[in-house]
Amino acid sequence: MKKLAVIAVAGLSAGPAFAATGPFFSLRNTDFIVLISFLVFVGVLLYFKVPSRIGALLDSRAAGIRRDLDEAKRLREEAQEIYASYERRQREVAGQADQIVANAKREAEAQAAKAKADLKSSIERRLKAAEDQIASAEADAVRAVRDRAVQAAIAAASGLLAQQVGAGQRSAGIDEAIDDVARRLN
Repeated sequence: MKKLAVIAVAGLSAGPAFAATGPFFSLRNTDFIVLISFLVFVGVLLYFKVPSRIGALLDSRAAGIRRDLDEAKRLREEAQEIYASYERRQREVAGQADQIVANAKREAEAQAAKAKADLKSSIERRLKAAEDQIASAEADAVRAVRDRAVQAAIAAASGLLAQQVGAGQRSAGIDEAIDDVARRLN
């Protein structure tokens, strides 16, 4: 009511209200009609509590904006956390990739060294096997030459003995001596 009284006093003391012709409190004075219409309008607004409703609407709108801002702030913080998490994961994955590459290089080097060692040992084994085969073939050749030399010596001794001793004079001792020589040479 105080507001209404203040508005009425302001309206009555206004300069243009006094500029109208004739008495102010007359229904023929347009300024008075406008003042009454304004006061009725303000009264209707106050009766239906329009200012409090507008205030409540503005308060609810402000609360909604505040909730939206809080939600936006929360979403921003979540996004920053997710971004930080992805950056950490990216660094971890990059570190793991570097480790995988380093491990692969080490394994490749180890495999190459192992293959080189295996090849070297294989070559050494083959060389040794070849040397053994050569030594075996050499021993076989020496044995064959020796056997032929023994046979040739036996044949020569037999021929010499046969020439020196006649066919009837051969004795069993000579045959035994020849057999003994043949056994010893083998």
